[in-house]
Amino acid sequence: METTQLSSKGQVVIPQGIRIRLDIKEGTLFAVEECNGLIVLKKVGLPSRQSILDDLTRLARKSQKRLEAHGMTEEDIPKIIQESRQRSLKERHSR
Repeated sequence: METTQLSSKGQVVIPQGIRIRLDIKEGTLFAVEECNGLIVLKKVGLPSRQSILDDLTRLARKSQKRLEAHGMTEEDIPKIIQESRQRSLKERHSR
């Protein structure tokens, strides 16, 4: 276990060995939690642009398959949205 010290600005230095092992660089984000006097820093990774695009592509494919399974096409979606909005408005006015 290594030790570190709090600066007058409330900053803590993470020892170099830990920074190297965890690939922590300037600007790395952390979640900070306190539990019964224990302070926990959790490295927060942001998804890459490619990861987001891959997730959206998978979601689009899955949605396309669900549409096809219900005998629908992308062209049906605006009509379904409009019908849903009209039903919602009717329900609000009937209250």
